[in-house]
Formats: sequence, C-alpha cells, structure tokens
Amino acid sequence: MNSMLVSLYVDPPNKQIPLIDGGTEGFKGNARIIIPGKSACIECTLNLYPPQVNFPLCTIAQTPRLPEHCIEYVRMMQWPAETPFGKDIDGDNPEHIQWIFEKALERGSQYGISGITYRLTQGVVKNIIPAVASTNAVIAAACATEVFKLVSGCAPIMNNYMVFNDADGIYAYTYEQEKKKDCMACSLESQIITLREESTLRELIDYLIESPVYQMRSPGVTMVTAEGRNKTLYMKTLREHTEANLSKSLKDLGVREGTEVNVTDVTSLLPCIFKIYFDSPMTS
Repeated sequence: MNSMLVSLYVDPPNKQIPLIDGGTEGFKGNARIIIPGKSACIECTLNLYPPQVNFPLCTIAQTPRLPEHCIEYVRMMQWPAETPFGKDIDGDNPEHIQWIFEKALERGSQYGISGITYRLTQGVVKNIIPAVASTNAVIAAACATEVFKLVSGCAPIMNNYMVFNDADGIYAYTYEQEKKKDCMACSLESQIITLREESTLRELIDYLIESPVYQMRSPGVTMVTAEGRNKTLYMKTLREHTEANLSKSLKDLGVREGTEVNVTDVTSLLPCIFKIYFDSPMTS
C-alpha cells in the first residue's frame, strides 16, 4: 500500500493523493498524514516501530516465568510432538485453543505460574493486539478531522504525526517526522552496498532476499553499460537466457566501482537503485 501511494505521486501538489493513517494498541495510538513525495512515508519510519516480542526458546523450555511462556511451550513444542488433531494449529478452532489452554494450565501448575486464561491463550496463539474502544474512538476522530480539514481547507492539516496515550491520564503530542534520505519507497537516491571483490551475481541476489532491510522475493537486476546500453543481468522471466550469469562475478559482468544497478521486485512498485562498491565484506 505504501509503495502504491508513493507511485501515485504527481505534480502539481493539488493533484497529490494524501494518505491518512491511524492505529491503536491498547491505550496507545497514533495518527499521521502522508503527502507522497513531500512528507515521510511509512517505509521512512519503520525503524521507529518496536520489534515483535519473541520469547527465547531456552526460557520457554527450561525456566518459564510468565503465563505466556507456558502457552508458547505448548504451541511450539508439545503440539508438534503430539499433533492432537492430526493437523497444524488453527487459531480460529475452539478445540485447538482449548487443548493448548488445558496443557498450558498443567505446565503452569508444575512451575507455580498462575494467570493462564482461555482469552490469554487465544491472544498468544493468534498474536492478537488488545483494543480499547475509547482509544479507537479518539484515533478515528483524529483521522476523520484531518480528512475534513483536507477536503474543506478550514484549518491547517496536522504536520504530520500525532501520538496519543491514555494509559495514565491523557497525553497527546504532534511532531514532524522527517523523510529518510535513502528510503527504499520514496527516495530517488541510490542505496549503497559494499561487496567482496569476487562476489557473484547470485551472492548479490541472495543478499537482497535475506537482508532484513530489503527482504526481496525474486529480484531482477539490470544495469546501464559504459556504452549507454541497458543490460539485463538476471530476470526470472528471462531465466533461460540469464541464469548463466548467476555464477559469474559482478566484475566479469561489467560491474565496476560505483556502478549503479536497477533492481525490480514484487515487493516494490518502483525500481530500486543500488550503487555497488567492492573490497570489503558485504554490508549496507
């Protein structure tokens, strides 16, 4: 959705299509306005979001301390070992949730852990984010107000991110989130990748797929030669003609220090430009 919004960016400004986004988690919420090409997009601020909570396997298996540890133990270890219903866990199946709940209660009693409930079990298995009606109402109202201001021009719009917290009193703060200069979605600047001298095209593609920053699925790579011609290094749709390039080094394919390669992938509507440098371990 973020890439689609950015791809719709056009001039003049009165033809831009803004995105108003809001979300809540318990007593916390946020609302934001994204003007494509002008303000920070979602991709620009992904590093500000807290990582998903994961419990260490050693804690779950050997030293559980929380109700969630007991539930995760049953989900991750007991279920695969016993396969009670002969199939994978279905978080929407009450029988599956009930079985996990009962087994988690047994494990909790072994370690003196209380607080295991059916609702908590369902939340852990389905990774349910708690919702509070009052918080949802505040964020929905904030988003609707910004839509009204955009349509009517009755007041300046928010610039451009608002956080809200009513866990202990009420707190709200608005500030401007800045665009990320090398954003994968909305920036036209090249992404810099440093590779080993002998790196092959396959290593580059594997890196783009495995990197937590890029997380591509099936990247296609092209470049412009010194003569100004477009050269396809690898493309899945042209696999028969380009697969032989995967085992060749980038230098053998004509990639030099500072060469820019264009990468297309299903994860982005826009091509990504990477500037290649050599002589050190692969980093970005």
